[in-house]
Amino acid sequence: MVEFIATAEAIEDHRLIVWDPKEGSRLYASGFYGKPLGISKPKELDFDVPLILDLIEGVYLLEKGRIRVVAGPGGREMSVEELKEIAGRVHDRFDMKYRVYRDLREAGYVVTPGIKYGCDFAVYQHGPGIDHAPYIVQVKEPEEELPAAEIVKAGRLATTVRKTFIMAVVDEKSGGVTYLGFEWWKP
Repeated sequence: MVEFIATAEAIEDHRLIVWDPKEGSRLYASGFYGKPLGISKPKELDFDVPLILDLIEGVYLLEKGRIRVVAGPGGREMSVEELKEIAGRVHDRFDMKYRVYRDLREAGYVVTPGIKYGCDFAVYQHGPGIDHAPYIVQVKEPEEELPAAEIVKAGRLATTVRKTFIMAVVDEKSGGVTYLGFEWWKP
C-alpha cells in the first residue's frame, strides 16, 4: 500500500490546498501532482510554498490513500464520496473526466488540467519540466456529435502547440475508455 503523504484543505468548493510545503513537495515529487503556488514551471521538486490541487486529482489521490482532505482549517475529514459530490458540482461531466484521468494515471502518464490548451487535460509521458506534454485530451460521450469544424479547430490547435489531439470516449456501461488520436499530415 502507498503511504499517506499530505493533508489538503478544501477551499471554496473548487480547489484543494496542501499548506505544508514539505508535504506539498513530496506529493509533487511523487508524480507531479498539483501546482506550487506562484511557480508556473517548477525547476526543482522541493519548494517552499503551498501546493494547489485540482479536484479531479484530489479525488484520485484521496482514493489512493495518498492524501486526506479536511473541510476548513482544523475541520473534519472528508470522504471520497463527499469530495466526488463537490467535484461533480464544479466540473461538468465529472464522472467521465475522472474515468479518463484515472485511466491515464493508471497507465503511467502524468495528467494535468488542459485549460490553457482549451481542452480537458494535458498529458505528459514523464512530467512537467522534464518533457513537454505530447498530448492534449478532450473527453467526449459516445453519442456526442463531432462536427468537422471542431475536428479542424482541434487539429489546428494541436499542431500549433505541437501536440497530438486525443479524443477520449467513455463507455457509460463498461466504464472503459477509447482513445482516438488526430495528427495533421501533408501528402
